[in-house]
Amino acid sequence: MSSSFMGDGFPGRRGGEGWPGSAMWDAMEQVRGQFDRKAGQRMGRGDVRAAVLALLAEKPMHGYQIIHEIEERSSGAWKPSPGSVYPTLQLLADEGFIVAEESNGRKTYSLTDEGRQVADAAADHPAPWEAHNSREGSRASALPRAGIDLAQAAAQVGRSGNPEQVKQAVAVLEEARRKLYAILAQD
Repeated sequence: MSSSFMGDGFPGRRGGEGWPGSAMWDAMEQVRGQFDRKAGQRMGRGDVRAAVLALLAEKPMHGYQIIHEIEERSSGAWKPSPGSVYPTLQLLADEGFIVAEESNGRKTYSLTDEGRQVADAAADHPAPWEAHNSREGSRASALPRAGIDLAQAAAQVGRSGNPEQVKQAVAVLEEARRKLYAILAQD
């Protein structure tokens, strides 16, 4: 390898001085952020609470099962963080709606009788992941997901590709941008 790929100019490092891919990396991060915001991946606290209650009404689960189930049921459009799920579980336990039992080093949460009443009362409403999917529709979930996937692939080329590969990736992205605008121009 040449010395231009050593130190801060190494393509694997974000923002390497003098490296032409650093601007592409920043652009891809910006695009990913825009798609994340427009996809509505952030849900409100009440949505996390309602989702936890709806899932625990089906069966006892541990925290990561809850996170995984929400992600699965929303087709990847919503993946709550442990930082939102675990405090919600603690709050529900403090309110007496759920109990935790430790088994094999994991806490498994289940509804209390009072929690079941709350979950049953909310059963008439769609689960938060269903309401999210119906509000956003496939248009808003498929396109941002494809954009995020594209941004991740471009970032990977930026991190590990050689200068020729980066040049080719930039050309592909520029062509993709032109084709996307051409789709809008068809109206």
